[in-house]
Amino acid sequence: MPQPALLVLADGTSFAGTAIGYSDTVTGEVVFNTSMSGYQEILTDPSYARQIITFTYPPIGHVGCNEHHTEAPRSWAAGIVIRDLSLAMSNWRSEQSLDDFLRQQKITGIADIDTRALTHHLRETGSQNGCITPYVDQVQQAQQMAEKCESLIGQNLAQQVTTPQQYSWQQGSIAAGHLPSSSSTSQSAHVVVYDFGVKRSMLRLLVDRSCRVTVVPANTPASDVLALQPDGIVLSNGPGDPAACDTAIANIKQLLTHKIPLLAICLGCQLVTLALGGGTQKMKFGHHGANHPIIDLTTRQVFITSQNHGFMVDEAQLSSEWVITHRSLFDNTIQGLRHHQWPILAFQGHPEAHPGPHDTLSIWDDFIDLITTANP
Repeated sequence: MPQPALLVLADGTSFAGTAIGYSDTVTGEVVFNTSMSGYQEILTDPSYARQIITFTYPPIGHVGCNEHHTEAPRSWAAGIVIRDLSLAMSNWRSEQSLDDFLRQQKITGIADIDTRALTHHLRETGSQNGCITPYVDQVQQAQQMAEKCESLIGQNLAQQVTTPQQYSWQQGSIAAGHLPSSSSTSQSAHVVVYDFGVKRSMLRLLVDRSCRVTVVPANTPASDVLALQPDGIVLSNGPGDPAACDTAIANIKQLLTHKIPLLAICLGCQLVTLALGGGTQKMKFGHHGANHPIIDLTTRQVFITSQNHGFMVDEAQLSSEWVITHRSLFDNTIQGLRHHQWPILAFQGHPEAHPGPHDTLSIWDDFIDLITTANP
């Protein structure tokens, strides 16, 4: 028998629906994602820590879930909001239903609500905190919980989702009809990845390019990273407010002086600009989806990209050391940066996709080229 549930926003707007997944009362920032597929990768992207994800695509759950499409050891999402939970699964890789996956990951959800109306409301008012609860007669209490939920501004969530210890990654990408490939026996470069909430697909793409990959915790001292003798460094994606990551910013400042080739993605993009004296700011409702067009300002080529960020680089505080390479065609925000003097590439979107189009996979090749040039 379906159980009722309620989503209540901090401004008092409420939506009645059906409970799915883990039964609990949860709060978080309510955001919307416009991807048409890839719900499992989205739910296991650590960048969604303390967020309730609204999927704008109506049917969700139609391909089930499996262990090979998780982007992290666990999900950090606070909750999920959908229109229709598919009861039938059609995918040869499927191992369990979405509902079972949500229960396993202890993710509370609500289905059977008008996600288009919710998305329209969030676009008008901006992302705001909300509460999902099975206690449908406690609307006022749910609103109070949403109001009391802490803002993501000032929250260093990267240190919460990061790996507790250093590890090596050796699996490559998953080819159609196959399991993940293993690391190449001929490894051309050692890349150290700062885990601020890294997605496994990023690590797979580095292995695909014959890299030896070492992943380190978010607050690893620069001296420890230098002791690993990396040929390149990746600053990963992650959740929360970049300006709150004081230790990470200090470490990046030290690493930059050694001029080691560096690729900074999403949160990493924001952190590297902060390390060089720039600033960031919270966006109205962020970029979350796999259909975001950006433009290469040099070639004028347009790419469709995967995006997931609620903060952005503040262009007004960006120093003249940076060259802006890409912009969003939705709102003209900065999507790509290159440093004038140092071997740094910064990209605000997700060039690994998963989910999303592969238009910007060349970013990874550009990074390998940087490493090759610096280590002939």
